[in-house]
Amino acid sequence: MTVQALVDTGIFGVVNLGDGLDREITKLFCCDLLSIAMSRAPAGCAWVTVMGNMNTLAVAALTDAACVILAEGALLDEAAAKKAAVQEITVLKTEEPIFEAALKIYGMLQ
Repeated sequence: MTVQALVDTGIFGVVNLGDGLDREITKLFCCDLLSIAMSRAPAGCAWVTVMGNMNTLAVAALTDAACVILAEGALLDEAAAKKAAVQEITVLKTEEPIFEAALKIYGMLQ
């Protein structure tokens, strides 16, 4: 499934659309500890987290995540939202808990 296909499902709200909408989502990754995400998030993953700050975007860029999904109503702060636009990182959002959000994506990847 591509990032665009995930966006098109309408399951998640759009915070920012990046330049990698045609990227294939290769895996699902759930983590809120940025140091762990930095060392273990696989390239091409859909990363589900509640961390909506500038450091999350830095880790997403560093690990080459396909997109970030902010769960549990988490939002990007203003500076992070601007940075997502500049770095062209796709960020989606949901009120769902991390597990339920990830489970929906997992089902679509199967």
